[in-house]
Amino acid sequence: MVDLNSLGKRAKAASQALAVTVTECKNEALCAIADALDAAHEPILEANRADVAAAHVKGLTTALIDRLTLTPTRLEGIAADVRHVVGLPDPVGVEFEAETLPNGLRVRKRRTPIGVLGVIYEARPNVTIDIAALALKSGNAAILRGGSETLRSNRALIEVIQRGLSEAGLSADSILYIDDTDRALVLALLRLHDYVDMIIPRGGAGLHQFCRENATIPVITGGIGICHIYVDESADPDAAVEIVHNAKTQRPSVCNALDTLLVHPGVASELLPRVVERLEADGVTFRADPRALALVGGTLTVAAAGPDDFDQEWLSLVLGLKVVDGLDAAIEHIRTHSTGHSDAILTKNDAHAKRFVDEVDSAAVYVNASTRFTDGSQLGLGAEVAVSTQKLHARGPMALKELTTYKWIIEGDGHVRE
Repeated sequence: MVDLNSLGKRAKAASQALAVTVTECKNEALCAIADALDAAHEPILEANRADVAAAHVKGLTTALIDRLTLTPTRLEGIAADVRHVVGLPDPVGVEFEAETLPNGLRVRKRRTPIGVLGVIYEARPNVTIDIAALALKSGNAAILRGGSETLRSNRALIEVIQRGLSEAGLSADSILYIDDTDRALVLALLRLHDYVDMIIPRGGAGLHQFCRENATIPVITGGIGICHIYVDESADPDAAVEIVHNAKTQRPSVCNALDTLLVHPGVASELLPRVVERLEADGVTFRADPRALALVGGTLTVAAAGPDDFDQEWLSLVLGLKVVDGLDAAIEHIRTHSTGHSDAILTKNDAHAKRFVDEVDSAAVYVNASTRFTDGSQLGLGAEVAVSTQKLHARGPMALKELTTYKWIIEGDGHVRE
């Protein structure tokens, strides 16, 4: 079994060195990792093909296999994201909220790395690179534990990361991987509080609950999205059809893909048939409430919604349809069923847009746009380690700034407290 205490000690030492590593050195390591990715397409893809074949044998879902799969295009995108992180401002050392108190003390805050991140994730080998890039740029070390279904892919990617680190003169211990699928190691990592400063799980609801209930380290959870679009009576119907199509079909297996479409009764009879026709051409099937079913039922692609269908993160080409009696009903439905990830309103009514933004308490709230933009790369952050749906410390895509904390710096001139 992997000696986690040894890994923890190594990661802690590496994090202390990274905390004072200058930006130029961190950027050099990131460039080396991106170059190594470009040079290692074939061994990475060969390892990934073996993982995908094993996933098919195990009967994993289409959504999970899609998340697992790497392609040359996806690898190029991953390397591009790493290079984008190089160009982002380094948050470490940034000072803010400086002031001089009435007693003459000079006070300010300075951003510092969190330390060692423990990241537990499933099915998505690109997460390995995303975490490594953001952890390094923000001065953090990381201990990674991927799922058994990605073991071969992650081994190939970790080799690339550590090669890049060594070429740049940084410790290979900056990014460590638990190369063992024994589930007991997950519990042990959650309790490695002497060395690990924050746990970030990326996976299903079961993983998040397990981490919350068993960790002796602070846990940031998120990435589970039951996402909604509400089409208001004033919405542009042509734009609405295209936004819904993008939100559902552009990549249905991810957490910011659309799960439930809510429609005002004033536009439902026109809009819902158009949505069904547009999306079923791409293989989408539907779960409709009685009012929506009355408008678009009668086809093989539309079924009556079951009692739990509006509480599903589909992660596939399935879409819930519901007619709601206006903005109040839409907001109430979202409050009841949303996981607080990404929710949108399509409207030309500024007052309705404002109310939706004010009253829908999700990590990302959209007006007249697809929910697919809740993503570190799309929002200009380079990449992300997770999308947090919590309210403490970080919310939404967690990138460089969200991977830092801060220290108070207080300077005086012989001050003593009376």
